[in-house]
Amino acid sequence: METNTLSSKSISLTNLGIKNATVRYQLSADELHAITIESGQGTESSTGALAINTGEFTGRSPQDRFIVKDSITEDKVWWGNVNIPFSPDAFEKLYNKVTQFLSDKEVFVRDSYVCSDANYRLNVRVVTETAWSNLFCYNMFLRPEESELANFTPEWTVICAPGFMADPAVDGTRQSNFAILDFTKKVALIGGTGYTGEMKKGIFSALNFILPVFENTLPMHCSANVGEAGDTAIFFGLSGTGKTTLSADPERKLIGDDEHGWTSENTVFNFEGGCYAKVINLSEENEPDIFRAIKKGALLENVVFKAGTNEVDFEDVSITQNTRVSYPITHIDNIQPGSIGHNPKNIFFLTADSFGILPPISKLTPGQAAYHFISGYTAKVAGTEAGVTEPQPNFSACFGAPFMPLHPTKYAEMLSKKMKDADVKVWLINTGWTGGAYGTGSRMKLKYTRAMITAALNGELDNVEYVDHKVFGIAKPQSCPNVPSEILNPRNTWEDKDLYDKKALELAQKFKANFAKFEEYANAEILAGAPITE
Repeated sequence: METNTLSSKSISLTNLGIKNATVRYQLSADELHAITIESGQGTESSTGALAINTGEFTGRSPQDRFIVKDSITEDKVWWGNVNIPFSPDAFEKLYNKVTQFLSDKEVFVRDSYVCSDANYRLNVRVVTETAWSNLFCYNMFLRPEESELANFTPEWTVICAPGFMADPAVDGTRQSNFAILDFTKKVALIGGTGYTGEMKKGIFSALNFILPVFENTLPMHCSANVGEAGDTAIFFGLSGTGKTTLSADPERKLIGDDEHGWTSENTVFNFEGGCYAKVINLSEENEPDIFRAIKKGALLENVVFKAGTNEVDFEDVSITQNTRVSYPITHIDNIQPGSIGHNPKNIFFLTADSFGILPPISKLTPGQAAYHFISGYTAKVAGTEAGVTEPQPNFSACFGAPFMPLHPTKYAEMLSKKMKDADVKVWLINTGWTGGAYGTGSRMKLKYTRAMITAALNGELDNVEYVDHKVFGIAKPQSCPNVPSEILNPRNTWEDKDLYDKKALELAQKFKANFAKFEEYANAEILAGAPITE
């Protein structure tokens, strides 16, 4: 018989096909923390946070992410190497295998929801094989009040079984791990990987389809905060560009650090109830809010302790460079009540340009904004991946291509319309290299980036002189409070000016080559936002 360890509500999983399970329902963060340590699956760090290892996978596996191709998705999803189709029959068979695998076991169940705006709320039930996976969902999804649980009805279900290994020859997967979305069954099915981010990104991907298709709301892979005057700022950026760091501003209230919706009522709401931050080279000096959030209740992933201690060595990347921490947003002191902002006034596109070409700050026209949004540019540095020996461009449409089921131009058109309707200023911020490419130049100082963003938010760049970049056409301010003027023009920071010109053209050509696959879908205004390569 199925047993339940929380008497306030009886949860049965037989409707999911999971039979005779010992259900640990809605356990507290402390209980999940204790169970993980007692089972030998985690260690408590010196700050009280739980530290675990996610096993073979320390990051997402994009090639193993699938969407079931059915009557709902067939004509709407942008199929290809990002959104890989999976047949309904194959999903049904694999789903039954996973639920059979979880039957007769102890499982952890959490009722939660996503979307902090009540008009868009989506109830989610999470079933996990491990206690620490459930703690991640406690941190990252929104937490219902006890009174809401009695009549809680899940709309979507996440099933996560790291211990289940698929058989590619039989199950239709690429290898033993998988993350599959079924929009008809409303299920995110994850197996063969312990990386917790697959659960978060599974629901994010679902919302990236549901919100624009059914709710006229733009989903965004971004962070957001709000100032004292009630103005909202949005920060787009890929991993490692500073999205989490730069939105954690002591002078502004944090709405959220990663996933948001922008509604037709011109509000911005957080999808989540927590933050999932990279902790590589973390220090209290540079990122005080994140550093102090790593306390009891937080979940550290794949970090290494200093020898003979349980103190985290944030510089040790011997397991992965993608060391992470999840924590409830309440671990941050300065947060926006309700996680909803109004009156968006500034958008920042963050890029870590390891070629050292793009200005540290520039202002974009609507066409340029749409072009750079569709491009979603940042760059990888040498050493971050096997075989990467020099900077390489990394383009991810809408700054989140792996999570975007629709064609990128659908999101870009929605963003363009909202930018114009709300009279939003759009800025491109290079948090990467200056004075040369990676290996020659140096990383832009965080204090200067913060000063530039502060100046833009305060309107201090509204009346300064601008000069257009000769290749990218973007407008560079010639002065900025608390920032040396010489670094505002990247060409001036290079010793070899001719080499800068040559490399700028090379990067522009890479932009154009990447954009070629979008050209037939883009309007004249967007195409005019492209760099000049002749």
